[in-house]
Amino acid sequence: MKKIYFSLLFIALTFFSSINAQDVIRLQSCSNELIGKQVDSLKSIYKSEGFSLLKEASISMESEFELPVVVPLTEGSWYQFVFIGDITSRLYEVRMYDWQERMVVFRQNKWGDVDGNVISYKYIPKFSEYHMMKPVQVNKKKKKDLCGYVMLFKRTAANSDATAATKLP
Repeated sequence: MKKIYFSLLFIALTFFSSINAQDVIRLQSCSNELIGKQVDSLKSIYKSEGFSLLKEASISMESEFELPVVVPLTEGSWYQFVFIGDITSRLYEVRMYDWQERMVVFRQNKWGDVDGNVISYKYIPKFSEYHMMKPVQVNKKKKKDLCGYVMLFKRTAANSDATAATKLP
């Protein structure tokens, strides 16, 4: 009798766990020709400025939903974070949090701004720890399948020229 109860319990748990597995968000890459051109252009600009690309990803996003990106950052190193959103979105935001969940960066662009769909900022962490960037875009017409692209660069070339730092967005 106990074997029947355990069998039924096992079947029920398996069934319910498979139902809950449907709710898992799966990251999917996307392709957008305009974003691809912007990515190539920014990569060459930052490479010429002495940065090397650490991480990059094209990700299909939903309107008004943050996309958490967790990265380990090293104390005192100069990082450049770039988020490129779908050109048809009206609002773009990036918030960055340190390990203690304090917001250390907030950037917001609107569709008519000069930078448009690109948010780029430099950051020099005070501690070696994980940080979380949360880009989001708001699109009133398209709710799903918005293309977003994130890149993280690290300054590798030692350049004491003060004008190089002012050239960065």
